[in-house]
Amino acid sequence: MQRKFGDLLLGSIELFCLAAEQGSFTLAANAASVTPAAVSRSVARLEERLGVRLFVRTTRQIRLTDSGQRYFEQCREALSQLVDAEREATGQQSTPAGVLRISMPTPYGHYRVLPLLPAFRARYPEVRVEAHLSNRNIDFAEEGYDLAIRGRAPDDSNLVARKLEDAELAVVAAPAYLANAGVPQTVEDLRSHECIQFERPSSGRNIAWTFEDETGETDIATEGGYGTSGDVLAGVTLARSGAGLFQTYRFIVEADLREGRLVEVLSNCVRSTRPFILLYPHGRYLSSRVRVFVDFLVEHLVQSQRKRSREARRKPR
Repeated sequence: MQRKFGDLLLGSIELFCLAAEQGSFTLAANAASVTPAAVSRSVARLEERLGVRLFVRTTRQIRLTDSGQRYFEQCREALSQLVDAEREATGQQSTPAGVLRISMPTPYGHYRVLPLLPAFRARYPEVRVEAHLSNRNIDFAEEGYDLAIRGRAPDDSNLVARKLEDAELAVVAAPAYLANAGVPQTVEDLRSHECIQFERPSSGRNIAWTFEDETGETDIATEGGYGTSGDVLAGVTLARSGAGLFQTYRFIVEADLREGRLVEVLSNCVRSTRPFILLYPHGRYLSSRVRVFVDFLVEHLVQSQRKRSREARRKPR
């Protein structure tokens, strides 16, 4: 293997990352016990090598350029992996540490993953978790994420995909709405009801409602005077307020159903599920903090899904 990074260059990368984290050459110099001029020379050396500006400099502050931000995120991850590699080589891999960045859809974050994070950090206190909740797709390489949870596996052979669960769907409405509009008995009855819409982030189109019976699964286009986008919880709030019917994940509305704020309808023909999949980049070397987090999610979410499936099989439809 040809050598591409000398000691001086690796040191420059470390000082660049320190400057980006501290937002100051002076603070980075203090942290590294060098002079601000040494930090400045290191950054200049990297900019000359890369042919891009990494910082916008003023007399009062420094700010990463777009190229600098992308370079920083990847260098930070690479340096973190070197630290992990040293820990593993010296037998210290039992204490994962560093920043773990995960992107996940809003509902799955609120109702599945975020409640587990205190238990994870109690087990691994040296890992700092940065959770990004959004329904948009992210780019691992460009945005520096370690993991993502999505509703489908992308056509990307560079990503490992592990299913966390098949989440059950339910159609719900507030008791007041049903008292006024009536309770739908069949899927065809939806034509005469107010059906709250949710826009798919990737296409900008309303998501069809999914139903399943003995003949298979069917997608139904519904209509209504309420449209939501960005956060599926908006549709739940509207349904809870009496705006109409809404199809959503059962795990979001379990408490509402149990406490009577919402009522499930068409339960005889809504048996469909949608998957949630954990994604992370392929690679022979997976940092210890990513590895233990993957194992933690599988332990809590996949096993919980199996338990729910066993319980559901015991109950008559």
